[in-house]
Amino acid sequence: MIREIRKLISAAGKSEKIGLMIAFAAMVIVFQALNQNYATRDNAINILISMSIVGLVAIGETFLMISGCVDLSAGSVAAFSGVLAALLLKMGWSTPMVIICVVAIGSTVGLINATFINKLKFGFFITTFGTMSIFRGLAYIICGGKAVFITNQSFIKIGITRLFGVPLPVIVFLSLILVFGVILGRTRFGRSIFMVGGNQTAAFLAGINQERMRVKLYMLSSSLAALGGIILASRMNSGQPMASQGLEFDAITSAVLGGVAMSGGIGSMGGCLIGLFIMQGFNNGLQILNVQSFWQQVCKGLLLFTALAFDYIRKQQRDKNLRGKTVRER
Repeated sequence: MIREIRKLISAAGKSEKIGLMIAFAAMVIVFQALNQNYATRDNAINILISMSIVGLVAIGETFLMISGCVDLSAGSVAAFSGVLAALLLKMGWSTPMVIICVVAIGSTVGLINATFINKLKFGFFITTFGTMSIFRGLAYIICGGKAVFITNQSFIKIGITRLFGVPLPVIVFLSLILVFGVILGRTRFGRSIFMVGGNQTAAFLAGINQERMRVKLYMLSSSLAALGGIILASRMNSGQPMASQGLEFDAITSAVLGGVAMSGGIGSMGGCLIGLFIMQGFNNGLQILNVQSFWQQVCKGLLLFTALAFDYIRKQQRDKNLRGKTVRER
């Protein structure tokens, strides 16, 4: 029995995207059987909207993970950005100025993370864990621990506007994942990210400035997290310091489910997108079944472990194939 399971996993690993789509289809069938409201148009829209916010963070995490890094501060940056946007609007700032300012401050957080990692040689886990705590605390401090309500109608329209029936946040997310998919797969910068994550020595010999790349990637990650916080604040009509709890873990889980290697050097935006569908479809299914919140946390943790297990199996398969190729060449 165990041998058969391993064969199935190995087969799925050889055609990861097909295996992921089969897993997604199976999940939809199960949840639809349990609740007839799951596979409806309205619920699909809800999944896409929630996916658009997590997806913005997942784009940045995918770039970072392929390069061999990760960002744990994204959820806190999103919460801080939402509160800051609400406060600036309350002070009379225009919507465009608020968006520009908040995204710029978000990118500065990425610059701080990269500086600590590059110059002080701190590990990326401890660095981003520190900024995660700092900016979650700052989100509470600047608003006194209370939600800041938004009345600016032009800002609120960001979250509720629909074009041809598609919510604007979904359009923004899909446009960005297409753009960054092209950057990752078809540009020299994208190839450099894979090289840094796959073999740092080769990247150094190729003349790639890894510190400069790290700055760009962390600034990108934090900027996208800030944009996600803005969209979430627009949808909630308020900036809330407790918002976006666990956002970064949902994004990381989605990326790993989509085939992005935690060890770096492997991944794609297409796989990340499929992983997002699985992750957000799973979260939505638990909610629509009225699963208690603490059991939802347990299930999400198990899904993360499952994603990591598949990442480990894929790595073992790649290493085995590489050893076989090396033997044949000899």
